[in-house]
Amino acid sequence: MIVKVLASSSKGNCVWIGNDEVSILIDVGLPKTKIEKIMLERDIDPTKIDAIFLTHDHIDHVKGIAIADKYKIPVYASEGTLKDIGRLDTGHVMKVGSIKGFDALRSTMMLVSPFAVHHDALEPFGYTIRTTDKKATVLMDTGHVDEQMIEAMADSDIYVFECNHDRDMLVDGDYDDFTKSRILSDNGHLSNDQASEALTKLVTGKGEHIYLTHMSANNNLPALAEGTVKRALRAKGLQAGKHYQIEVV
Repeated sequence: MIVKVLASSSKGNCVWIGNDEVSILIDVGLPKTKIEKIMLERDIDPTKIDAIFLTHDHIDHVKGIAIADKYKIPVYASEGTLKDIGRLDTGHVMKVGSIKGFDALRSTMMLVSPFAVHHDALEPFGYTIRTTDKKATVLMDTGHVDEQMIEAMADSDIYVFECNHDRDMLVDGDYDDFTKSRILSDNGHLSNDQASEALTKLVTGKGEHIYLTHMSANNNLPALAEGTVKRALRAKGLQAGKHYQIEVV
């Protein structure tokens, strides 16, 4: 399994996951033409995408959904998300615990399953993706991480994980009080500390690859986010480069 984070910010999010036979996108939050351009630059054939999975309906996750129409790609999401983007009739409804399988009888099989997260959208999801030898987690937007989420994400080899803001930078920053409260709420976005706490429960040191994503341009710094996670994992006895790999994307 290969994971490529094609875009990650409040301006747009898109993750490609594939192997020799199966190719999927999770979220399409950039304009269609921009997604096509990035895919071609990253050696991904847009005509070979088997499915698009959406985490929720916010524009930075669905802006380029027209790419599904151009290439006749099936779209999978919660009923709430499909309803909000006007695709309930044409999309495929997924529920927590359901599984969408690709090439199930072949060595290249891929199984995609949603889990519930906490964000100010209707029925938002995170996803786990399994192949015969790997498991990946994609956690885009959530205000907190509960034990059911930990259970769903556990034992992953790859974590695409929200690390949105530094709490102090956000509180002391220029955002209005309403926006600050929204981000800090249980249905907002994960802080560096919250992401670190969750990752210490998940990362075991078996060589996991961590991608820190959805980082605020105004309320975070890549080095700050990475350093916070590394310190938390170091306290658990895990060293970057030895027990796990980490990237800010």
